[in-house]
Amino acid sequence: MSKKIIGIDLGGTSIKFAILTSEGEIQEKWSIKTNVLDEGSHIVDDMIESILHRLDLLQLSAEDFIGIGMGSPGVVDREKGTVIGAYNLNWKTLQPVKDKIEKATGIPFYIDNDANVAALGERWMGAGENQPDVVFMTLGTGVGGGIVAEGKLLHGLAGAAGELGHITVDFDQPIQCTCGKKGCLETVASATGIVNLTRRYADEYAGDAELKKLIDNGEDVNAKIVFDLAKEGDELALIVYRNFARYLGIACANIGSILNPSTIVIGGGVSAAGEFLLDGVRKVYEENSFPQVRTSTKLALATLGNDAGVIGAASLVLQ
Repeated sequence: MSKKIIGIDLGGTSIKFAILTSEGEIQEKWSIKTNVLDEGSHIVDDMIESILHRLDLLQLSAEDFIGIGMGSPGVVDREKGTVIGAYNLNWKTLQPVKDKIEKATGIPFYIDNDANVAALGERWMGAGENQPDVVFMTLGTGVGGGIVAEGKLLHGLAGAAGELGHITVDFDQPIQCTCGKKGCLETVASATGIVNLTRRYADEYAGDAELKKLIDNGEDVNAKIVFDLAKEGDELALIVYRNFARYLGIACANIGSILNPSTIVIGGGVSAAGEFLLDGVRKVYEENSFPQVRTSTKLALATLGNDAGVIGAASLVLQ
């Protein structure tokens, strides 16, 4: 029987686990709630308990595994296996994750940042088609990213390589970003960014679009509502959509010029708008990219959904 891998995707609301083959096939998956109480001090113990319980149920032991891989929010030290500053987990102090998990399970442990890990997942088993050069961009509450170049994840000197959400794209009316600077891609292309754009263009818009009425009535507007209305031809929603596509398309053209990957994969909650989203972005991308990049680097939607994290985490063991 060939040895297996455990992949863990640690998030602020749930922790997802999977047992995979070394070929990346998921054989078993489960999840537990993330307990962030008491400065997140229960999280690692809960994970250990869950793994040991599952191995017991399946009658598996440490000898059956090559390793455990995990994607975590916050600042990750890959060598030491520690995490600090994961605020959605209440982890303000240094967490010795690797030491604790290896001691308790007897299985080698590997860890990286969650966006990097999702990039590895999409690259290995998803839209990246296991090519050596793939960029993954996730459009959620913020904009995250991961870069795989020549088969290796890029980390950079301070671990900040692939911070695609902080490429400056908006010089028109730059919005303040949570990072402290203005005009970041995250302020115009994340779920929050689309709401920012909706408010900006609603102020300037004088017609009777449905989206304008929602804003003026003080109703909650989110990215899904904006894209659904744009698909129906709502005038204000289309203005927002075209500007969103302009910012994201230019960012993709710049990424393409620097890295020339085979694919720039777009995932995260916002990407649920599907081909409609991609069409607008692709048009701008093609107008603004270097000829050799335009013909070789393609844009694609992520295909793994919620499994990208556990699959990418498992691949850390094989890196």
